[in-house]
Amino acid sequence: MPTAPIGVFDSGYGGLTVLRSLVDRLPQYDYLYLGDNARAPYGNRSFETVYRYTLQCVEWLLQQGCPLIVLACNTASAKALRNIQQNDLHRLDPNARVLGVIRPTAEVVGNYSKQGAVAVLATNGTVQSRSYELEIEKFFPAMKVVQEACPMWVPLIENNEHNSPGADYFVRQHVERVLRQHPDVDTLLLACTHYPLLIEKIRQLLPERIQVLAQGDIVSESLQDYLQRHPEINERLSREGQRTFYTTDAVDDFNNKATIFFGERIESRHIDLR
Repeated sequence: MPTAPIGVFDSGYGGLTVLRSLVDRLPQYDYLYLGDNARAPYGNRSFETVYRYTLQCVEWLLQQGCPLIVLACNTASAKALRNIQQNDLHRLDPNARVLGVIRPTAEVVGNYSKQGAVAVLATNGTVQSRSYELEIEKFFPAMKVVQEACPMWVPLIENNEHNSPGADYFVRQHVERVLRQHPDVDTLLLACTHYPLLIEKIRQLLPERIQVLAQGDIVSESLQDYLQRHPEINERLSREGQRTFYTTDAVDDFNNKATIFFGERIESRHIDLR
């Protein structure tokens, strides 16, 4: 029988932190991960470019037999997901589903804040899209949302410099800026899947009253609930516990860096989408 894995897509490595949470919570399913490392990062690219790149990757994952695809990339979720769901999926595979990471996070983030003020730390692209502001407002209309773009964090992490003094400087810069924006902020949302690698540095700079949320656990819990509510999708998914990894860039480099995000050694394969 052909496999029907859950497809997990990211522009690079960050989505591996989401995949880690998915595997930990739902280990029975097969997973196929695609990192578009050759064209990363997506954070500073235009809406049109992010949409075009993401659509290419979604098409490829559908061709591999994925009935369900998770865009484990905040930028792709912000700039491409809606267009793909509304304009493309019906012709590519009307029975497949493509989900993002913004909506499931927005649905619950307000439950964590006692003061009604949340700070969203993200890439330029996610901040400029205002996706979190708009989605959180749907579920928590009175919530104050402060946004902070952190453009240096992804390259620091992907170059394995996130434990360096240089990283300390940029983390402190953005955290202090957030704290100055709104005195009632008591919840920091790491709205980029790379950022959990900086979570301990961030926590050290915060007063105890402020908590930090990473998306992996939120997304995995949301997907578990989604599959329970949609048996027509759940029944199509294969369950052999297999994990397959693809990258659009150099395999050796991907394998070495992926270990930092996924927490165990992986062996990837190369594809060329150009």
